[in-house]
Amino acid sequence: MKNRAFLGANIFDGKTLHVGKVLLLEGNVVRGMIEPESVPDGFEITAFDRGTLMPGFVDLQVNGGGGVMFNDETTPAGLAVIAQAHATKGTRAFLPTLITDTPEKTRAAVDAVEKAIESGSPGILGIHLEGPHLSIARKGAHDPSLIRRMQDEDEAFLCNAARRLPNVMITVAPENVSNEQISRLAKAGVIVSLGHTDCSLIQAEAAFVAGARCVTHLFNAMSQMGNREPGLVGATLNASGVSAGLIADDIHVHATCMRIALSSKRASGSIFLVTDAMSTVGSDITEFRLNGRRVLRRDGRLTLEDGTLAGADLDFPTAISILIEKVGITPSDAFAMATSAPASVLRDARGCGNLSIGKPSNVIYMDASCRYSSVSDVSAYGSRCAI
Repeated sequence: MKNRAFLGANIFDGKTLHVGKVLLLEGNVVRGMIEPESVPDGFEITAFDRGTLMPGFVDLQVNGGGGVMFNDETTPAGLAVIAQAHATKGTRAFLPTLITDTPEKTRAAVDAVEKAIESGSPGILGIHLEGPHLSIARKGAHDPSLIRRMQDEDEAFLCNAARRLPNVMITVAPENVSNEQISRLAKAGVIVSLGHTDCSLIQAEAAFVAGARCVTHLFNAMSQMGNREPGLVGATLNASGVSAGLIADDIHVHATCMRIALSSKRASGSIFLVTDAMSTVGSDITEFRLNGRRVLRRDGRLTLEDGTLAGADLDFPTAISILIEKVGITPSDAFAMATSAPASVLRDARGCGNLSIGKPSNVIYMDASCRYSSVSDVSAYGSRCAI
């Protein structure tokens, strides 16, 4: 593979923005960030008029893509289609996410992810099981007939899945999962996230103490912050050591709420981006089915026929643009929310989300308009990408 030197662009390594440096790659391995005059012989140079090179995006909540829903195609072939659709938007690592379904479907999903990883399918880091142990009161687009309390056999299955896969993330509601179960799951290596719950502040804090260390799509499908009952939103913003996913499409969450949340949680990695993407990403479909129910794609929204939001029609370049332009955070902070922040939640990020010397890069390029390009295509962009 070629030795390449990329100059003229800023370099974001997952935490720090480097200006005026050159990124050296030997094949896909990062060999250094050096001064322009120090580029060694034998490196093919690609020059940019600024822009930013950064790690590929890491998404912990991907329900589908390329016209395929993981719930419908719980196979390695289905995962390959989803991975390719998100790769065209800059996502280089993700957790395929199964929305509340039957025990049989859940087992098939774990099997499919295990087979995909064993076969070397790129980008798949594990699985996210969003349900079925949720609260019907905050079910959102989840099928209420499939929501149920966690049983001993469910817990045993999840602990076994954590031994089989690099990462197992579950979204649960304290109403249907006990703190003792949360504690045992966390000790087994499961990443426990609270979501789709109407829990109180006290319930949420007890779940955090038990071992839950994440919250699924902050503000959505959860108890809100009131003046006398802070709910899960308040508990999350107040808790240290608890991270939260955010759907930054300015539909699921207003820009002002995003701004308040980001001001409240300043610790590194405390809020990270997710797309909550459905099968629409990377496709031109206008509707699809979720557990037999029709989901409509209209004006950037995905809704059931009754108007309930059903996932998001979102990719990370769009979310980053909204964070920068509407929420008003710095590009570096926005980039981190799509790279190192989600990677820090994982048990095994497999080197994703950061650019580290001697490690595979999965580097991507973004211009000032948050347009994405893979480094295999950047030579065509070098003369016309400006910031």
